[in-house]
Amino acid sequence: MQHMLILSWAIAFCAKFVLGENSTYYNPVLSGWHSDPSCVHVNRTFYCATSTFLAFPGIPIYASDDLIRWRLISHVWSRNSQIPGISWNTTATQGGFYAPTLRYHNGEFYVASVYVVSTVDIDVFGVVFRSTDPFDEGKWSDPIRFDTSWRIDPDLFWDDDDTLYVATSGIFLQTLDLDTGSVGNPISIWSGTGGESPEGPHIYKKDSWYYLMIAEGGTALNHAVTIARSTNVTGPYIPYDQNPVLTNRGTDEYFQTVGHADLFRDANGHWWGMCLATRSGPEYEVYPMGREAALFPVTWDEGEWPVMEPVRGIMSGWELPNKTASVGLSNSDPDHYHFDADSEIPLHFIYPRIPPRKVSMTANGMQMIPTRSNLTGARDEEAELTGQHGIGFIGRPQTHTLFEFTVDLLFTPRAVQEEAGVSIFLTQYDHIDLGIVSIDECTYANYTKYHQCRGDGGSRMYFHFQIQSSANGTVSRLTPVPEDWVTRAIRLDIMASNTTYTLFASSVVGTDGRIQVGQAPSSVVSGGSGSFVGSVIGGFATCNGAGIGDSCPHQDIAYFQTWKYVGMGQQISSTTFVETPAA
Repeated sequence: MQHMLILSWAIAFCAKFVLGENSTYYNPVLSGWHSDPSCVHVNRTFYCATSTFLAFPGIPIYASDDLIRWRLISHVWSRNSQIPGISWNTTATQGGFYAPTLRYHNGEFYVASVYVVSTVDIDVFGVVFRSTDPFDEGKWSDPIRFDTSWRIDPDLFWDDDDTLYVATSGIFLQTLDLDTGSVGNPISIWSGTGGESPEGPHIYKKDSWYYLMIAEGGTALNHAVTIARSTNVTGPYIPYDQNPVLTNRGTDEYFQTVGHADLFRDANGHWWGMCLATRSGPEYEVYPMGREAALFPVTWDEGEWPVMEPVRGIMSGWELPNKTASVGLSNSDPDHYHFDADSEIPLHFIYPRIPPRKVSMTANGMQMIPTRSNLTGARDEEAELTGQHGIGFIGRPQTHTLFEFTVDLLFTPRAVQEEAGVSIFLTQYDHIDLGIVSIDECTYANYTKYHQCRGDGGSRMYFHFQIQSSANGTVSRLTPVPEDWVTRAIRLDIMASNTTYTLFASSVVGTDGRIQVGQAPSSVVSGGSGSFVGSVIGGFATCNGAGIGDSCPHQDIAYFQTWKYVGMGQQISSTTFVETPAA
């Protein structure tokens, strides 16, 4: 009912989602956490890659025929063997794969990125993956590694003589040998227009000019796109006198942090761009989906500088390509799964990093074995407790302003501190949870730490609502599970408006009423320790530190039997919502 009231109010301000003949469309076209987009057009299909940092599998590849409906077709990084052990050895909270560049050359797709292991020791290395078939996840190669001298955001550019250049943050340029990974001496080719953190370079050759487009100003409210050009790939590059060519800084627009763009043409020769943006408004306080991917038309006349349409929620421009018979999962499609032994893990499900054990499918549902580390982990502890070796969590990105997420969870813990449930997860230090947990008469203060309860008064099951915030610490509350629910599957439900998550529990069988267990503001999972990422909605299982090594005492198993995610609306301006179209 809460969502229906919100949506009824919202739709009064807008028309339904319709792509008209005037090529009107809504941003973001890739909603949810999709930062640093890089795109190419090959044989009437558009492909885009985005950053995933620590998430596994990582670097998703999306395909589209119409620039609006994007299908997830594979992940570039899907096997631990591609870079053995790297996930568990990564100490940076926001480490992992940064800002991939996707390119197509001589019949092959290439993805260049850097992997950040540590931001303290400045441990960074470049990688290039390649594939002749991006629709087959298994065909993405093991990467060629190369030295970036700690710089990030590698671009790939083949010159007319087939020399391959890599441009990186700074902005530096060097040659790269894809057979050996050897690089030439880096040279500085431009430092931007004075904004901080010049990065995200892309080089294009058009009309005998080499155009160098970068991001600068930092990735927050001052983010912008600037451009320069030269008659030689190594420079000197002369900046455009009307820079920045794309930004929303200094405005009251709902879409902020606009930057880190890539340009590409369609089959009709029209230019388009994709960039990251955050639906936060200038207040920059509520943006649980983090940095998303927005589409904008570009006018680029011969010999001239590109003119980019400002990013807004409602856009119009070139005629959109025709939609053909697309197959596969769209980014905006709902989830509706009843898991059994014949089910497969949905392609868009991700772990925070490579898990100690992947979920598996059984006759009872999607099986998750608890990990000793809970969602937060404990700092300065053994690796199994910090979460660095993975945590028991799997989820899907939040992709709608208004949504409802529901799971039916079968979980009957025998041991104190065994817990399973659902979470809105940004990072280990910023998340909102609703779990089912077994505890005894130990004090609640002890339960929230890594202490095993050793009372003699028995235990019982509780709903455990928790807000974990890097800014404000931890808030926890226990609500007893009704006795006649204990041996049944229990339905856990998250309903989201733009500013609030409300969490409920109910019995799957019977006519018992639904219990509102907790409510939390969306600001908890906006920025904080996860300024580069966005919220993931999913399920978890943990024994909260009990046990030894990587094993919990009783290995009580959680079974997620049904899983539903239904998006109901998108906010596209400070006052306007649009209804999510039916799949």
